[in-house]
Amino acid sequence: MFYETAKNDHGLPHNPFKAIVSPRPIGWISSLDADGRTNLAPYSFFNAVGDRPPIVMFSSSGYKDSAANVDATGEFVCNMASWDLKDQMNVSSAPVSGDTSEFELAGLDMAPSRLVKAPRVAKAATALECKHLQTLKLKDLDGVETDNWIVFGQVVGVHIDEAILVDGKVDVTRFKPLSRLGYMEYAAVTEVFEMVRPNV
Repeated sequence: MFYETAKNDHGLPHNPFKAIVSPRPIGWISSLDADGRTNLAPYSFFNAVGDRPPIVMFSSSGYKDSAANVDATGEFVCNMASWDLKDQMNVSSAPVSGDTSEFELAGLDMAPSRLVKAPRVAKAATALECKHLQTLKLKDLDGVETDNWIVFGQVVGVHIDEAILVDGKVDVTRFKPLSRLGYMEYAAVTEVFEMVRPNV
């Protein structure tokens, strides 16, 4: 089958786009607003986009609290959403008011960060402390502004639970990071395999 996205004429009961671009890692973003109130929200439009220096991004459909907080304070933390925290991650996605702490809502303990003021999820196996680089509001092919915002941050500090280290490497099967698929579907990484890049 083929369909044009402008027409959305796929004839399926649900738009398949997010199911096709999957799995997507989940950036569980913790931040503070200008008044010091905590916020925690998962973003499946998230990834690392560079490693020298390490840079991550998350994209918000709508100018939500996370993007606004990062713009206001210049800092955030990307916590790893894992299998054992899947229910808390889901609770933190609820559309609540800005004066509600998703940490409290989900029953999550906070831990202090080292280089940024935003707290991290205490039980997260990894957490990336980030400083804001820029926020972009995307435009479409016609140059019309969309309501999609991309926030870029440089990773300045990394927390790793030593229980997930095996022979000096992070073993993702120890904590089973979550990924977002299409619709209301998720997956957890439980198996890995290696391939050596050809040298030609």
